[in-house]
Amino acid sequence: MAPVSFRWRYEDETGGSVTGPGVEFATQDEAEEWFGGAWRELGSAGVAQVVLLDGDTEVYGPMSLSAAE
Repeated sequence: MAPVSFRWRYEDETGGSVTGPGVEFATQDEAEEWFGGAWRELGSAGVAQVVLLDGDTEVYGPMSLSAAE
């Protein structure tokens, strides 16, 4: 069985697909650590929300990149 990788799906505010970095991670912790340093840049590039995937399975999300109101 091949190892499953974690990756982010990038979306606009309606859940539509947005192009983003095609990076994959061996663990959820690595994916979350990367996101912690990249979320502002993603938001500036037009990403409104993200979903964390484990292979094709949604782990959680969508998670907004907007500041809390």
